[in-house]
Amino acid sequence: MTSAATPMAPVPYRVTGRRDETTDTVTLTLEPVERPIPTPLPGQFTMMYAFGVGEVPISVSRIGPHPRDGSTPGPVLEQTVRAVGAVTGAICGTRPGQVVGLRGPFGVGWEVDAARGRDLVLAAGGIGLAPLRPVLLRALSEPDAFGRVALLIGARTPADLLFTSELDEWRARGAQIEVTVDRPSPGWDGRVGLITALVPVADVDPGRAVAFLCGPEVMMRVTAEALTGRGIRDADVRLSLERNMRCGLGWCGHCQLGPLLVCRDGPVVPYTRAAPLMTVREL
Repeated sequence: MTSAATPMAPVPYRVTGRRDETTDTVTLTLEPVERPIPTPLPGQFTMMYAFGVGEVPISVSRIGPHPRDGSTPGPVLEQTVRAVGAVTGAICGTRPGQVVGLRGPFGVGWEVDAARGRDLVLAAGGIGLAPLRPVLLRALSEPDAFGRVALLIGARTPADLLFTSELDEWRARGAQIEVTVDRPSPGWDGRVGLITALVPVADVDPGRAVAFLCGPEVMMRVTAEALTGRGIRDADVRLSLERNMRCGLGWCGHCQLGPLLVCRDGPVVPYTRAAPLMTVREL
């Protein structure tokens, strides 16, 4: 067997499953061809490589167990990718049997274990639900370890919602799921409006809750303000930031946000650290 000689060398992973989430977003199931990368923590990301095209940072949307038959040496990963350019378009176009490259995992995770014994609020905007999915799955798999779980989802339209086939299952397993869209489509009978309107209906105790947010920066900023306004402490709100990440190791400086290098110091950071940076236009 071979392994990556340096953190800059991609490790081959075979696509073993593919699910279309929306017209431009897919979830790929990946299994290591040889030696795997270290098992990611919820909230970490990999640099995913489309051979001959390039690589991009992609959040891990599920960290599965090792296959029972021992067919691969590492855990199955799922990564959810939206086609927005040449590289992500190539990755979204892969089919089962094809191979992509992974580097990582990189960055700071959600620190889910630090929230054990507490209520959880997960607020997701658009594809921001992907890196929050491992937190939800962890909490649902250990119901005695966490308190109440509220998942607040905002999307542009009903057609942009992710993991729609799983929402009812999550509800059945005890999670409160609230969804809103910016623009309804014919037949939509759910909420319409900003995700901040969901904050008051989250069935959690603000005094013992921890909040995890991922989505567009303006969505996270106003949602964090709404959550802290409801009584959740600033220090108990964590955000996943996004910048133009190229190396994953803090070497190239492309992802600088003020004093932070997001690939190294994030992507997950405390709201207390992110709040002053998010108020500076074009930082």
